[in-house]
Amino acid sequence: MIRWRDPRVSLTAAVGTGAAGLVAALAGGVPAVVAGAVAGVAAAAAAAFSLLVAASRATGRRRALAWRWLAAGSITWAAGVGARPFADGTPFAVNFADLVLLVGTAMLAVGTGLSAARPAYGRAFLRGLVDAYVCAASLFTIAWILVLGPVYREAGGAADFAVNFSAPLLCLVLTCAVGPSVVPVRRSAWPVGLAALAVLAAITVGETVTALARLAGDAPPTAGIWSAPVAFLLLAAVPWSGRTVRAVDAADGQEPSGEGPGLSLLAAVPLVLVAAATAVVLLRVLGGRVEGPVPVLALVSASIVGILVVRLFTAFVETTRMRRLMDLGERQLQDLAESTGDVVLICDYDGLVHRIGEGVEITYGYRPEELVGGSIFDYIHPEDVPGIQQALRALGPDEEPAEGSGACMIACRIRAADGTWRPTESVATRHVRGEDLLLVTTRDVSDEEALRNQVTHLTFHDGITGLPNRAYFEERTREVLARPGGSRTAVIFLDLDGFTSVNDSVGHASGDYLLGQAARRLRAAVRVDDTLARWGGDEFAVLLETGADAQTAVDLAELLIHTVSSEPFRVADRDIALTASVGVAFADDEVSSADLIRNADVAMARAKELGGRRVEVFAAHMHADVVRRLELAADLQRALLENQFAIEYQPVVDLATSRVTAVEALVRWWKEGAFVPPEQFLGPAEDTGLIVPLSEWILREACQEVAAWRASGWDIGLSLNLSARQITAPRFVETVESALAESGLPPSALTLEVIEEMLVEDAEEIVTRLSELRELGVRLAIDDFGTGYASLAFLRQLPVDMIKIDPSFVSGLGRDETLSLLTRTIVRLGHDLGLIVVAEGIERPEQLELLREMGCTRGQGYLVARPMAPRGVDSLMPATASSLRESV
Repeated sequence: MIRWRDPRVSLTAAVGTGAAGLVAALAGGVPAVVAGAVAGVAAAAAAAFSLLVAASRATGRRRALAWRWLAAGSITWAAGVGARPFADGTPFAVNFADLVLLVGTAMLAVGTGLSAARPAYGRAFLRGLVDAYVCAASLFTIAWILVLGPVYREAGGAADFAVNFSAPLLCLVLTCAVGPSVVPVRRSAWPVGLAALAVLAAITVGETVTALARLAGDAPPTAGIWSAPVAFLLLAAVPWSGRTVRAVDAADGQEPSGEGPGLSLLAAVPLVLVAAATAVVLLRVLGGRVEGPVPVLALVSASIVGILVVRLFTAFVETTRMRRLMDLGERQLQDLAESTGDVVLICDYDGLVHRIGEGVEITYGYRPEELVGGSIFDYIHPEDVPGIQQALRALGPDEEPAEGSGACMIACRIRAADGTWRPTESVATRHVRGEDLLLVTTRDVSDEEALRNQVTHLTFHDGITGLPNRAYFEERTREVLARPGGSRTAVIFLDLDGFTSVNDSVGHASGDYLLGQAARRLRAAVRVDDTLARWGGDEFAVLLETGADAQTAVDLAELLIHTVSSEPFRVADRDIALTASVGVAFADDEVSSADLIRNADVAMARAKELGGRRVEVFAAHMHADVVRRLELAADLQRALLENQFAIEYQPVVDLATSRVTAVEALVRWWKEGAFVPPEQFLGPAEDTGLIVPLSEWILREACQEVAAWRASGWDIGLSLNLSARQITAPRFVETVESALAESGLPPSALTLEVIEEMLVEDAEEIVTRLSELRELGVRLAIDDFGTGYASLAFLRQLPVDMIKIDPSFVSGLGRDETLSLLTRTIVRLGHDLGLIVVAEGIERPEQLELLREMGCTRGQGYLVARPMAPRGVDSLMPATASSLRESV
């Protein structure tokens, strides 16, 4: 068995076989009827072979099935043609060969139909049969007038004529039946289907010629035999054409997409053929060349007329049904639209209203009869009319809609009966009833528009104060700086001093109410052209958009401070007095909006650091300071992880005996071998919260060290300074208790020092925490006594054991009588209250003598002993106490 791997080999073999048959038939010495039969058999066999090979390589099942049917029909037809020379000698008008040939023709028709489109069912199938009959009957009528009529009259009998012409008529009907599914160019042209249709047409012509020859009584026909071989050779070659090979096969059973103009023209073919047949008959009748009535012609004509009448009636019924469905669909669409609140109307392209739904009265307050006959443009906002007119013109019958949509979206404002303008969204489409009408559905979107506006407002405004928010302020600043003259712009940042305590004391709801009051005061103070926004928390920002010279900006900043602090805020039935810290920054050609806002924020933070209730104008060094503090915070974090900190101890001595009674733990930072003074990093550590882990580390290390000294028999105590952030930190008391337990240091040996300012700020919480420490047995001391704002009432509320005189008092001893008197008063007060009094900063001998004279019991300072490492403290143990006394 031979397998053709190359399609070109199959094509060459098939065409070569057919060509060889033709050459043999044309060779001399062969009878014409035999030569015709050989040519037909060879060409049909070539087509069958080519189609079978192509079907084995086809990608689609439907295409392969169609080609197999065509191949089987070609073989069957070839068998009938090959047997005809031998069967023509029988006495029958229709022989066995004719039947085989007709079967082959029918199989070819099936294959032709399958190669083009899906088979029709139901009404479509009946319509196809009727159209095929009309086409065949019309062609038969034309042929009858021109050719068959005289042959019928000379045949001498209707039966003989009918028998001979049954085969051509059947072929004609089959050709007309499959033609409508092949002729339209619907799927890559289906060239095989067109070639197969050409074969059917050639067979029909050949069978007609054969029938005419038989009725004429001539020798066995030859003309009819030669009509099909060329068509079969074309059918053999077409499956291997480039267009067919490149065509992408659709899925098996998929409906062809789109009808296109080809199908519209094809639907008119039966009518065109009927008109042509009618014209031929009329020409013959008018020419007087029709001799008497012809029963066959009358019967065919009557059948055509009857079928056309039935088709016309069917079309009328279908049209009526479709019109009713269209009316029903239109009413349902209108009801559906109006049930959703839409208004449905029909107008022309000039805006003239032809019909409008009842929903217009509910939505807009107009009665439908008031609007019908009027123009829709009378109710549309004048600013929206030009755009709508242009959109309607684009939908006109002379315009091609975008992508064939035939619809457009329209947004406009419509005047309601109460005079208000309502935002609407409409959809206009071409009406199916006529090209000069539009179907418009309109929806009132006032609620949606209000919701969008509300969302937009909330997006760019603060919900508590109603002022623009941070996002709006940033965007507005960018816009102002981008326009000409943007360099004459300034930004003011304002922070309410002490607002945190308001939330803590009266609650966040009352705090929000206070912010609303502050916003109203500030709004009344700024200029109309300036933008006031709530930046966040208790911070406000002002954008001076025009004429922002330095004096104007500073004057406004001072006015804002006065506005806030001029009178108390009334919140929760109490008066709350607040002040403000304000920072001002000016724009220049090189500063961006983000930098301008940042600069104002930095200046405000600087004003707050300096005590608040003041105005600070941004300077370049401020930003450098902020950056430096950020870098220092990062270095502090790293120093904690890398153990870069150390502890030094400054002795506290009994001034009467010079005995070391305690040491004060002082933290030292050696950054990459360089000493960093405490005043440079303790503030940032407090601000960033790193003071909490740092102080905990100091507490644990110092407790371990002092506990070791006490274990060697030295009765010595430990003093530590506390920060407000450390005291208010979670589990602070538990941390102290844990450090004491781990080190074994008695609580009475630990003295914790606080400054007076801490007793004023957050006094209640701090006093509570210190009282809990006192219950553990830890001693408490007030450091820098006399410099803060604490009243003597705290000495009664808080069980303090010690007060430490600030070095500023000690430094004036012997030189300033006022300071000496104040120092003497503090010492006497401590004695009267039963407290230990410690003098700090003793640096000169006369200071030491005056303190002894005043009765101060303890002291510390560079004259007594400098801060030292733990090894230095070891040398101060009792064995060496005498040398220490001599030095003092």
